Amino acid sequence: MARIGLHNVRHSYVSAPAEDADWALKHMDVEWQDGGAYALLGPSGCGKTTLLNIISGLLTPSQGTVTFDGVNVTATPPDQRNIAQVFQFPVVYDTMTVYDNLAFPLRNRGVKEGSVDARVREIAGMLDLHATLDERAAGLTADGKQKISLGRGLVRSDVNVIMFDEPLTVIDPHLKWVLRSKLKELHQRVGATMIYVTHDQTEALTFADQVVVMHEGAVVQVGTPVDLFERPQHTFVGHFIGSPGMNVLPGQVDGTKVLIGDTAVGKISKDTVFSESSDKIEIGVRPEFVKFASKGVPVQVTKVSDAGRFQIVETRHEDSTIRVLVPEGKPVPSEDAKLAFNSAYTQVYVNGWAVS
Repeated sequence: MARIGLHNVRHSYVSAPAEDADWALKHMDVEWQDGGAYALLGPSGCGKTTLLNIISGLLTPSQGTVTFDGVNVTATPPDQRNIAQVFQFPVVYDTMTVYDNLAFPLRNRGVKEGSVDARVREIAGMLDLHATLDERAAGLTADGKQKISLGRGLVRSDVNVIMFDEPLTVIDPHLKWVLRSKLKELHQRVGATMIYVTHDQTEALTFADQVVVMHEGAVVQVGTPVDLFERPQHTFVGHFIGSPGMNVLPGQVDGTKVLIGDTAVGKISKDTVFSESSDKIEIGVRPEFVKFASKGVPVQVTKVSDAGRFQIVETRHEDSTIRVLVPEGKPVPSEDAKLAFNSAYTQVYVNGWAVS
């Protein structure tokens, strides 16, 4: 296991990058602590897999350094980094038994057969593969094959990091939940540093202790699931995390008051400085922290969707849509209404970034 650092890392697939759009990964400083469970979360094309390949050594960054436990490994090839990587599609040796698939990484490193047997049976037990150890891998279902891939990543005890590149994409929804829970359990038992790449917020938030959210090649926030939900540091995080996502509305600041139209919805520190008159000021609040009230932002109710335990109510204020979550059974105004925002969870964003 290792503490992994990315220092001033940038990467471009263009030979002579000249503008911001030429960089697949923009300036990045991130550190993963030894033994942590991390997720790289973001939409397709945001740079997640590029970043994973830089950590593994499959790519050398255009700029910056990669360190394992403070040692510069930027130029170290993958086979010398002691990593394990599980890919999106199961990678198994179909002609081998499940046992031999799990044993392969250990035998390849000259581990004694007695130790191989003990370790293989331990990992098979963790993954519920013990009943199929003598079967050929070709006969297993997709989730069974992916369990073998997971097991090969876990079977070595000398790995610095285990990386998962969208490993549950081909698994059906119920089995995704089962395998995700199993991965969380395995991390707690094995204690290895794990980095899980996904575009699925549910996978990221249920697996990881810390989530790294990426957008257009940049890290926009690193935090716990609670941090990302309650205190999004960028409007993208607010949109991307949560269902429905955060309401982001044009607003203004008057002294310490945060206003939507003429209505105060929160406060801001008196020390906050807005550098330019052209700064784009927006107000962010999640639907969970908005409610109908006798005083507040005037709106018109435009749509009500039943989501089981609550209703998603869409309202309109001028040109903006504001979504509200209303518990099941509570009345919803038919047309005109007013909304009150929980000021503790109402944030101001300047040019997309949160300010205090």
